[in-house]
Amino acid sequence: MYKSETTQPKCLIVDDEPLARDVLRRYMAKIPILHLVGECNNAIDAFLFLQSNEIDILFLDIRMPELLGTELMRSLKNPPKVIFTTAFKEYAFDGFELDAVDYLLKPISFDRFLKAVNKVLPGNELDLISNEAYELERKAGTDSIYLQIDRKQVRIVLAEIRYIESDKDHVKLFTTEKMYVSRQTLSSIEARLDPKEFVRIHRSFIVALNKITSFTHELVEIDKKALPIGKYYLNQFLQSVGADQQEK
Repeated sequence: MYKSETTQPKCLIVDDEPLARDVLRRYMAKIPILHLVGECNNAIDAFLFLQSNEIDILFLDIRMPELLGTELMRSLKNPPKVIFTTAFKEYAFDGFELDAVDYLLKPISFDRFLKAVNKVLPGNELDLISNEAYELERKAGTDSIYLQIDRKQVRIVLAEIRYIESDKDHVKLFTTEKMYVSRQTLSSIEARLDPKEFVRIHRSFIVALNKITSFTHELVEIDKKALPIGKYYLNQFLQSVGADQQEK
């Protein structure tokens, strides 16, 4: 059982592969009880992070440059619950020898991720959340997502989304037909969207690429609605639309 049963378990992802971190981040976004507090791309940074931060669950890659994940775990006096993630089967024995909770072989499926988390947090609450999340994931398929709206899980067809706006403690999702309001973070929804179809252009906006009618380096226009582009997001946006990054 994790250290505090009255709060969300704090999680840390340690992996040198950006895509691997993206997968785990997206899976965590589907399980509200999990709280991601940090990410590290190497074991040395993770060691320093753990010296000053209390973590309940550590998602730890094994084969990383300079210091292996197994070596990191051996260096910790009071390690958190560890779920190893790796693409190499030969490390399985080392992982279990160190009393790891589970050993996930890449590519990691959502179903397998849930089983590993359930080993750390056994209990009816997580089982219910996990089962609901997995069932919604299965039902939604690849063409839609479910959002909690007015205490109901509402199916949103991805092809109908125009843009999504963050507004304080909730988001507004604008489709071709109507607008939905959901008490979720913009980042949690972003983690569930295909970056080839949706791109974040501002800390408060995500847009559907196929709904853009025009853009400049400052604004994106969707059906005569002008949305600002943040300087931090400009290069990524231009890459997503295949545009020249130099201002003409």
